[in-house]
Amino acid sequence: MSSDKMSALNFPIFKTKIVGLNKKFNLNDPDDRREYFKLKAGPEIEKIRKYLDSGKTFVGYLLGKKNSGKGTYSKLFMEAISPSTSSEQAAIGHVAVGDIVRDVHAGLSDPKKKKELSEFFKKNYRGFHSLEEMDGLIEGRSQSSLVSTELILTLLKYEISKRPHQAIFIDGFPRGLDQISYSIFLRELLGYRDDPDFFVFINLPTAIIDARIKTRVVCPICKTPRNTKLLATKEVGYDKDKKEFYLICDNPSCGGARMMPKEGDELGIEPIRERLETDEKVFNKLLGLHGVPKVYLRNSVPVSKAAEFVDDYEITPAYSYELDASGKVRIIEKPWVIKDDKGVDSHSLLPAPVALGMIKQIAEILE
Repeated sequence: MSSDKMSALNFPIFKTKIVGLNKKFNLNDPDDRREYFKLKAGPEIEKIRKYLDSGKTFVGYLLGKKNSGKGTYSKLFMEAISPSTSSEQAAIGHVAVGDIVRDVHAGLSDPKKKKELSEFFKKNYRGFHSLEEMDGLIEGRSQSSLVSTELILTLLKYEISKRPHQAIFIDGFPRGLDQISYSIFLRELLGYRDDPDFFVFINLPTAIIDARIKTRVVCPICKTPRNTKLLATKEVGYDKDKKEFYLICDNPSCGGARMMPKEGDELGIEPIRERLETDEKVFNKLLGLHGVPKVYLRNSVPVSKAAEFVDDYEITPAYSYELDASGKVRIIEKPWVIKDDKGVDSHSLLPAPVALGMIKQIAEILE
């Protein structure tokens, strides 16, 4: 890993470029991604597979701002390490706190599942709510009202108890400064797990999150998401009355539906600014923690450094549109340039090269 520190949080630039490797990959294609990971991180992938095949596991805490790609990077890691699926439990799992809460809430309508959860709470919950109070918190909760750290921790333990012998990425915990001590000792609190844990820090410039939100659109029929600036469809239309371009859904069954922005997306990060500030405080606090291995991921590379560190196809493309002489829409693709948190012109990276850095660093931790 390069010692050149360029980001606002002094994250190193991870070099994915291999001198002499001239093959280009379509990183949106699963088969190409599989070959990409094999060529650029083959030895590290084999080390991690061997580690997991021996029955060992790990707990990785995904830390970053909302919409920083925590779920995306963990899923690409799982895709590279465990590319095939089977009926057996996968060697690596992704545990999102928000999903656990929603699943438990939905499951309480099933008497069998509710009894199972109650029995687990009797044995594992340590806090100030009675079982009756906890039922009420879960059944009537909104995302903001479920604030008890002890309750969230027990729900996490409940989910992990259903995943024996599985390496796990935890997404969404700790979420607040009061939860940090709980996350640090989560492995010991679980009792039955005796495997390494580490933090995965994801550094993403705020400007990237803002731009992604402002330009995302969705098909009103099939609900497929796209992005007018960053993920164009094959066909693009032009609204003469509004004098604006729009994406046309690629799904044939949607009949050329016009993809639309979600209400409020034009505000960008403003509705979630407070959440992003809290995420950053948790992030910075844990950066200073000693004794726990750390993985550093960054989604941007200064334009001046890009040619040295990454291949062109690893850079996020940006799309713009214009009408040609015949009135047809022409799609223009160029590398996306955006300011990082220091105001430096930077390229955003596609998810695969960021996940590549994750693979290599985790392999080093597990050695």
